[in-house]
Amino acid sequence: MQKSSGQAFLILGIILISINLRTSIASVGPLIPFIREDLGISNGLAGFLTTLSLLTFAVFSLFAPSIGKRLGHGKAIFLGILLLTIGVVVRVLGGIELLYLGTALTGIGIVIANVLMIPFFKARLPEKIGLMTAILSTGMSLFAAVASGISVPLAVDLGLGWRGSLASWGVLMVLALVVWIPQMSSRKSGFQGDLLKAKNVWKSKLAWQITLFMGAQSVMYFTMVTWLPDMLIARGMSPVKAGIALSYMQLISLIGTFFVPNYLIRLKEQSNVILIVGIGYLVGYSALFIQNELIAFAALTIIGIGSGASLSIAYTLISLRSAEDLTTAKLSGMVQSAGYILAALGPLIFGISLDLFDNWNILIWFLLIMTVQFILFGLPAGRNRKI
Repeated sequence: MQKSSGQAFLILGIILISINLRTSIASVGPLIPFIREDLGISNGLAGFLTTLSLLTFAVFSLFAPSIGKRLGHGKAIFLGILLLTIGVVVRVLGGIELLYLGTALTGIGIVIANVLMIPFFKARLPEKIGLMTAILSTGMSLFAAVASGISVPLAVDLGLGWRGSLASWGVLMVLALVVWIPQMSSRKSGFQGDLLKAKNVWKSKLAWQITLFMGAQSVMYFTMVTWLPDMLIARGMSPVKAGIALSYMQLISLIGTFFVPNYLIRLKEQSNVILIVGIGYLVGYSALFIQNELIAFAALTIIGIGSGASLSIAYTLISLRSAEDLTTAKLSGMVQSAGYILAALGPLIFGISLDLFDNWNILIWFLLIMTVQFILFGLPAGRNRKI
């Protein structure tokens, strides 16, 4: 009975942490006009907030496994959420300097928790890897959509302003910290015993295949989130409807994020699922060449489900393709670091292309090229092997 209660509390903690891993980022975009006006900064400085988060993710993904090794997974994840909470508060206390400092702290906190969650629940709940992966990715995606949708109402309708709106997410973070306290005194998830067996993931061909697969799906997701509304508006859709289209794509992705992991772990190999998702991307992106609202929403349905499935596949492959805890943590750090670097570059590269050629079809071709990378590296990554 005590073991069952402890496991339920652990799962509750994982749920609470998962819902905090994207809210601090997703809540910023809709509030940028308010931030820009209040602080008197340029579009470039305001836009750099998202880029700063992604770059912070990329750098500190590499250090997260070492932090986990030193402190143990439970304490390291608590430290990550604590830094996230501090960052959320700091960034609303002053001008642009504190805004950037707080944003950097939120990025460091998020990436420590994000990288270590996968090896943590793989070690603590090995029989529930599929369920825990589904909870992690679904919680992140769901509350990213919620945060982006209610940030402005919190600021305007409730009169909190952009500072109060951003800071309000700290309540959920404090709750996650309180619930996570019992995990700080738990064992280090077998981490120390695995030190000598840890593999060098940077020299593994399979690790690079998983990494480039993750990078492709990250580029597609963040490029779509950044540029889809502008493309739809340029094609005649109203700003309100374009925003609804983006929210719809994110919400429909929950189907993929929740149901795919449990299915994947039952399979000996995951390559066929990756191929099916890749073909779906090819169909969905190609349909966007046709400038019709009904077809656009049909395409976004396919793309959205694929997007959710892709994130879950990437997280599941990290668990399935590594044996030891430390190898899992190192692979998680490597995969997410490269993924965020590419995610930061994707929207930037397309933005430059749009300035040069002023043609929205380039966005679709760019996404199709990323889909080819997704398939090429996903197929070998889905085979039944270990690093």
